[in-house]
Amino acid sequence: MLSSQNEMSPDNAFRFIVESKRRSLDNLVKRYPNALIIDVTSRGIQPWVKFSPFYPHGNIPVPYSPNITAVSVEGVWQGLKVFERADIDVTKFNITTMSGIKRSSRTFGNVIGHRAGVNSEIILSYRDARYQIYLPTYQWVLTHYLQTEVQQLIAASKKQSIVLLDYETNADVDNLTKPLSHAALIIKLALSDYSA
Repeated sequence: MLSSQNEMSPDNAFRFIVESKRRSLDNLVKRYPNALIIDVTSRGIQPWVKFSPFYPHGNIPVPYSPNITAVSVEGVWQGLKVFERADIDVTKFNITTMSGIKRSSRTFGNVIGHRAGVNSEIILSYRDARYQIYLPTYQWVLTHYLQTEVQQLIAASKKQSIVLLDYETNADVDNLTKPLSHAALIIKLALSDYSA
């Protein structure tokens, strides 16, 4: 689990911390007076907005779908979602505006799961879809598009704690009661060797 305490680790390395973007900036500054606060949501500024799952990097391989790519991680996630009254929607793969990507159960009925690829008959459970679709897709983006930004975070963390703002703060992939925090994934997948 990720810590939300702003304390030094035993080796005097600074920490990476996930906090809710919904908290007031004043409160965050009071809680973490010496930290660098970075918004990694779709409302963030360059270059940090690139960490948003909605960011249109382009040419992201869609899992289990040879020769099919998507513009964003969220486009993959939403596009492969299967509802009671709607199957996958590959048009979500091509949205570049960071809006209009989400698909709602209010519109399509309960979510059944995620299809294991565009042409697959297999529908993955929510947990399996996190492990087989979301995590590898986000990891792919971190590895192929965000190495410069990851290195910038690592360099900054040698001087001060880093607070990553996200709308979600759930760092536990197996906690299916809450949406997963991509800020937590940045720490787990790219910064784990540098986090306390």
